[in-house]
Amino acid sequence: MEQVLVLLHTDETGGLPKAGLEAVAAGARMGAELGGAGFAVGIIGAGVQADANQLAGCGASRFLVADAPELAQSRYATDAAAAEAVARQAGATIILAPMTPRFARALPGLAHRLGGRVDTHITGLAAAGGTPVVTRWFYRQRIEGALQRTARPWIILLDPGAFPAWTGAAGTATAEAVPLAFGPALTRTTVAGIESPAAGQQTIRPDADLLFVAGAGWTKKQADGQPHPADAEAFILDFLRRSRASLGGSKSLVDLSGEGHAVLGFMTHMNQIGQTGATPRHPKGLATCCHGEEPHVVGWRFITERRAVNLDANCGWARGKADVLYVADAFAVMKRVNELLTDGN
Repeated sequence: MEQVLVLLHTDETGGLPKAGLEAVAAGARMGAELGGAGFAVGIIGAGVQADANQLAGCGASRFLVADAPELAQSRYATDAAAAEAVARQAGATIILAPMTPRFARALPGLAHRLGGRVDTHITGLAAAGGTPVVTRWFYRQRIEGALQRTARPWIILLDPGAFPAWTGAAGTATAEAVPLAFGPALTRTTVAGIESPAAGQQTIRPDADLLFVAGAGWTKKQADGQPHPADAEAFILDFLRRSRASLGGSKSLVDLSGEGHAVLGFMTHMNQIGQTGATPRHPKGLATCCHGEEPHVVGWRFITERRAVNLDANCGWARGKADVLYVADAFAVMKRVNELLTDGN
C-alpha cells in the first residue's frame, strides 16, 4: 500500500506558506483516493509545533517534525538532510510538496538520496486503479500531459495556486520528533541578510486576488496626439498601491522598457506574462491596452475570471478570450477606478 507524505516547510515568518496548505489539501485527497491509505504530514523548520497544531484537523495519521534552529532559513544542505530524515521515518512512497523556491532547490537532491524520482510543476492529481496519476503542462503551457511512475519513492512538487488551500480548525497535534544531526559542513553557509524592494516598489505578488496586466498601448499616442508615459506610470502605480494587485506586462511593453525607453520604468522582464513569460494563477485578471493575441493569452491560462479594457472592439480579447471586454480608454477607466478606490469603494 502507498504511504503518502505531505512535506512542508515554514516561511520567513515561522508559519506555513499558502502553497503548503494547498499541498495538505491535495495530500488528504490523494490519501483518500488511494484506497484510504491515509497520509502523514512532515514539517521542516524551527519551532514548528504551532504549525503542526494548525493542521491538527486535516486528517493526517502522523505528524513528523524536523525542528532545529538551523532550519529557520533556507539552506540546501540542511533542508535536504532534514527532508531525507523525515521521508525515511515516514516510510513514504509518495511525497507531495509545494513547489516553493526552497523545495525546488532541495527536493530533487532528496530524490537522488532516496533512489527515487521527482516531477515538478504538477497541476493535477488523481488515482487510477490505486496508482497515482499527475498532470502538468508542457511546451509553454500549451500541452497538458498525464504521468505515472512505478519508481518509488516518487516526489511530486505541486505548482502554487493549482489546488485549493486547506482551511480546517486548529487543535493539538501529537508530533513525532525526527532525529537530526547537522555537522559543521552542513551549516557553513549562512544567511547574511535579505535585500528586497520597498513595499511601494514591490509589483509581483503571487498571492494577490487580482492580476493587472499592462500592454504597449499605455505608451502610444493618445487622443491629443501625444504619448503620456508619466500619467500611465502614475495611474498604474496608484492602482497597484491601492488594490494590492500583482503587475504583469505584455512582451511588447517589457521589451520597450528593456531597451531603455523612458516608459513605465518599473516594468521589467520579471513582470512578463505569456508564451515567453510567466503563467501566474490569480482568481481575477484585468488586461489594459493589450491586444489579447495567443502568445500573450497563454500566460492567462490559469486566470479564473478575465476582463480587458481596450479601445479596439475587434482586438483579440473580444474574440472569445475575455469574459468581459470594456471598450473604453484605459487612461480614463483607471483614473476613475483610482478615484473610487480613494473613496473607499
